[in-house]
Amino acid sequence: MYASASLSEGVEALRSRGRVSPRTCFVLEAGDRVAGYVLALPYPRFRYPDLSRPEERAYDSRNLHLHDLVIADDLRGRGLGSRLLRQLTVTAARSSFERISLVAVGGTGGFWSGHGFAPEPAVELHGEYGDGAVYMSCPVQYDRSGGPEEGS
Repeated sequence: MYASASLSEGVEALRSRGRVSPRTCFVLEAGDRVAGYVLALPYPRFRYPDLSRPEERAYDSRNLHLHDLVIADDLRGRGLGSRLLRQLTVTAARSSFERISLVAVGGTGGFWSGHGFAPEPAVELHGEYGDGAVYMSCPVQYDRSGGPEEGS
């Protein structure tokens, strides 16, 4: 998906992110095919994965870094990305994460802003994430019943 933006990681780097935190990574299936996935892992706030290297360990952090959320091209625009993000938010709340961070690439900042993420301008991004990439984060929100807010 990101090859045209020169953001492709090696398969081993992607697999390593899932291995270090399998409880925060999900696959969305539609019938007999993969419709999308999310890779998220505990990562220190204001830091982000190096695209050229596999992850060697999980960090002990209250920040959950959403590294990758992908929906199949022909299934986009159906709310599936929001559905995966809701599942991740519920998991983050149940696992006592305080924030979710990400690097918005390829002009996706508007999507993330619409889901409560705000830019963190003090975070300097390396060129490997592409021009216009923005580090963003949001708090894990709870409703009065103690669960995550649905709109998060």
